[in-house]
Amino acid sequence: GSCGHRCCPGRNNACWAPGARWTLCYCDSYCQRTGDCCHDYHATCRRAAVGCAVGPWGPWSGCSSPCGVGSRARSRQVTVPPRHGGEPCPDLMQRRGCLGEHPTCGMAK
Repeated sequence: GSCGHRCCPGRNNACWAPGARWTLCYCDSYCQRTGDCCHDYHATCRRAAVGCAVGPWGPWSGCSSPCGVGSRARSRQVTVPPRHGGEPCPDLMQRRGCLGEHPTCGMAK
């Protein structure tokens, strides 16, 4: 089997090619651990592997609730997408709880 242009990060059971004698070989980066890589995996996938790179975290948003329990979020952008079986991207968004304390919160009748 040949990986050709099909290289996948991590463990991906859909990333395979037909191998010799009715078997399958794999083109995901996990195949190195299981020993079932296609014969051209290293030449095709690992040589050109590029891991994901991300930028810095942006600022936290305002609280989603002006009064009471809500949440804040922040995000970051992918600067270099993963290619050819490189490391996948980490989380691009974070959330945390907050308590909205707008000055008008205690004035409801």
